[in-house]
Amino acid sequence: MKQGVIIGFLGKTQDRFSEYQSPKTTREKLETVTKIDGFDGVEMVFPYENTTPEETGALMKEYGLNWAAINVNVKKEAEWVPGALSRAPKDVRDRAVAMIKKAKDFAKAVGAPHVTCCPLSDGYDVLFQVDYGKAWKYMIETVGEAADYLPEIPLFIEPKYSETRVHCHIDSTSKALLLLKEVGAKNTGITLDMGHSLQSSENPAQMLCTIYETGYDAYIHTNDNDTKADWDLIGASRHFLHYVELMFWAREYGYNKYFTTDASPRIFDMVDFFNRHSDITRGVWKLAGNLDRKGIRQLMADENYDALMKMVNAEIYRI
Repeated sequence: MKQGVIIGFLGKTQDRFSEYQSPKTTREKLETVTKIDGFDGVEMVFPYENTTPEETGALMKEYGLNWAAINVNVKKEAEWVPGALSRAPKDVRDRAVAMIKKAKDFAKAVGAPHVTCCPLSDGYDVLFQVDYGKAWKYMIETVGEAADYLPEIPLFIEPKYSETRVHCHIDSTSKALLLLKEVGAKNTGITLDMGHSLQSSENPAQMLCTIYETGYDAYIHTNDNDTKADWDLIGASRHFLHYVELMFWAREYGYNKYFTTDASPRIFDMVDFFNRHSDITRGVWKLAGNLDRKGIRQLMADENYDALMKMVNAEIYRI
């Protein structure tokens, strides 16, 4: 398996109450990646962690790292805080689309495989705040325009239930798939963030299967939470069996992209935090690979529920 990290978590982060870790340059973040066992992939936030494609590419080469994705941020600028891709003013939407296009240009220049976008500011905080129908129409138009640009660089949409809005428009994997169906561009996919999926009361493994069976591609972010908020914990620290099931079906569908860590160390030692995440992710991937996957699927086809529960106890929980 291939593991990477969103390098924004390798520096200073903050919430409403506290600040965590210390500020780091992009160079320092890339150096940190090399200290994490089993990590060689980088998801970099555009345009805030990049300089020119030439300079950024040289840095990646210097540290022997590979591209997992380019993450385009359409929420940071002041005009996008209330929303970007779904906003009523067309000039605001146009500038957000232009940012995604620039991210695609950058990805092509540095050789990154795709661009991922999580439109967190697009949503609402109170009822009667937005025109839902128009917001949906604008999302289809803006994502469609961005997807059609440089089709050789796929655009992946990442759903999330809430944050930074109380309720995001693209609040579930199913809603994201519906959006892509309406867009109609095949050069698109879904970024399946395990924590986001859990927060939306989804089963991540089922959603992965649904993405593939709907005809779209998937890119996986690994982490965990308590389902009440997106805490970005170490993978499998709360939902071990969900983690195993996700890896089981990732293997079944031949997933070959990076498992990119979207986890935040906050109060923990940074390198140790990500080493623990790497350990459990590699361990669960190996565990899923050692299962009799053909036999398990036959038990599913036979609806032999008792044998399946015994398998979980014996082969996964080892009790």
